[in-house]
Amino acid sequence: MSDGCSYALTRTLDAPAATVFQAWTTPDAYARWACAAPGSVQMDVRPGGAWKAAMVTPDGTEVPLTGTYLDVEENRLLVVGMDVPGRAEPSVMSVELDGDGPATRIELRQTCDTEEDRDMAEQGSTMLLDSLTRFLAEGPTG
Repeated sequence: MSDGCSYALTRTLDAPAATVFQAWTTPDAYARWACAAPGSVQMDVRPGGAWKAAMVTPDGTEVPLTGTYLDVEENRLLVVGMDVPGRAEPSVMSVELDGDGPATRIELRQTCDTEEDRDMAEQGSTMLLDSLTRFLAEGPTG
């Protein structure tokens, strides 16, 4: 299912799926690689569980984000709903992991309302994957 307002990004990461999953679901680790303000990340990683974080932009502005986990399969899948001001339904992003050895294939997918929203989300997801790749290369203590 692909339309003009959807994107999918795929990478192979040099880390086991469990390590990648932990990077996405452990508040301190997530804050380190996802540009979140220290201490701002809260995660209840289960279907229906809430999450929140304050992302820090390059100019130092903090942007509060909130949402809910829609589906969770440990070391395999996260489907995350992100609250969007002025919108009744959350924006949904899926993070799929595939790997049973030292490397993991990750795919991020999202459908947006407009091409402009899609382009911005895809750019943000590309930056997230770049940062995650660096974080995993540095190791858990970075």
